[in-house]
Amino acid sequence: MKRTISTDAAPAAVGAYSQATTNGDLLFTAGQIPLTPDGELLDDASIAEQTEQALDNVVAILDSEGATPEDVLKVTVFMDDIEDFDEMNETYATYFESAPPARSAVEVANLPKGAGVEIEAIAVVDDE
Repeated sequence: MKRTISTDAAPAAVGAYSQATTNGDLLFTAGQIPLTPDGELLDDASIAEQTEQALDNVVAILDSEGATPEDVLKVTVFMDDIEDFDEMNETYATYFESAPPARSAVEVANLPKGAGVEIEAIAVVDDE
């Protein structure tokens, strides 16, 4: 059965979506932009800093369910400029140092609130 996830350690959902959902086996995060839990948007920060904040949000959601980056199976990274890939990737790699998950990285025309990056993840969880 589906269960929604919400944590104060990540930005609150700002629309008709949940921070994440789980069925007890898999956890799906919503796309996380460089928005702090306090609501500060880091849209003018470097892509490295934006990536760090987006991944910090993903990790906070995982942590709320007892999961870690090692439990992540798949990540999708949306970028408004694929030319920033190397800078994003350098920061990203620090979150997934051993056995990194499968990943897609795509350029998109626009992201919410003018962010340069948005990251979503699918992870294994154990509801027991």
